[in-house]
Amino acid sequence: MSHCFHFSLFRSRSRELSFIAAAVLSALSPVFIFLCSPNAVAQQRQDAPGDEIIANLAAGRVIIAVVKDAILIATIENPIEPQTRLPAPVELNSRRVGIFLGAVEWISPSSQVEFARLDKDLPHLHGKVASIAPHLQQVQPNAEAADIDSIGHGVSERLNEIARNLHGRIDLPANEPVAVLILADYMEDYGPEIWQLSFTLRQSMQREDYFDTHVSLPQYVQLWPPEKGQPRTFVEFHYPPEDVVSSLIDLIRNKDAGIEKLCSSDAKMRNVRDRFLQGESVKVLAVDAIQFLRAAIGIIASPNSRQTIATISVESGFQWILQPAPEPKNPRLEKERPEGAPSLLHPSF
Repeated sequence: MSHCFHFSLFRSRSRELSFIAAAVLSALSPVFIFLCSPNAVAQQRQDAPGDEIIANLAAGRVIIAVVKDAILIATIENPIEPQTRLPAPVELNSRRVGIFLGAVEWISPSSQVEFARLDKDLPHLHGKVASIAPHLQQVQPNAEAADIDSIGHGVSERLNEIARNLHGRIDLPANEPVAVLILADYMEDYGPEIWQLSFTLRQSMQREDYFDTHVSLPQYVQLWPPEKGQPRTFVEFHYPPEDVVSSLIDLIRNKDAGIEKLCSSDAKMRNVRDRFLQGESVKVLAVDAIQFLRAAIGIIASPNSRQTIATISVESGFQWILQPAPEPKNPRLEKERPEGAPSLLHPSF
């Protein structure tokens, strides 16, 4: 016996993304994944309601500071929906972290089945790379370029496992990525670097109201090191892209009252502020920058928004300064899906 679910995607007034897609799950073990024919989908529409899949977003801002002896990563949640996920650093190795923004959690609210959790899966998302993207070859040795490209391919492959089952029209703003991955690391014989990998959806109509959906390979943008002569200061990212918020460095330039108060009675904090303002972050010690950044994000964060701070030290590697609290477990999900159980994205063969 099989269960057929037809998925279509719509964008609600809120930032929640909802998906209803076509996939057939065999009730037999092992589990195999294949698509319904259009006729089968049409017949199923008459017989049973569709199951809904929700893509919960990691929303907020990511602030990265490269200082004299470390890379600092701070994140602030923007709780735009009740199920917003906190963008938080994920340790990939002792000298590299990744932070996801956008659609990171894909679940069925009716069955409480989790189809994908990109941030948790990130350490394992490495794809096969046939050739290194030319722009990566230009800025990095081949081994490191291949590593970054492999991560980009792995995330793209995982998103396409989901996208292959999305056949309704998807109305996202033009060029808005469905997910963004920020990578920050130290590379041997190269130094600190920051990358932004953006993943966008493409659709092609096969027939009326029936589309094939595909996630393109990411667009790679390197944000650090900056070009010669450019300031070395905070690097900041926001999601959703249309959110209009002042960056931390803009708040400093505009003499934000909270930050000015922080610096008014502390010469060390004034020095940190001035170094970032002058584009000289690499002259700031991590211990001082951490104190400043921790106070600053507390000033600029909205009430009740969650925050994290982590560092990648030249000497000791990845460390938490402000670690996210463990997410509460879903008893129904834990009961229905024991560890290692097959799912849409991890079928057992």
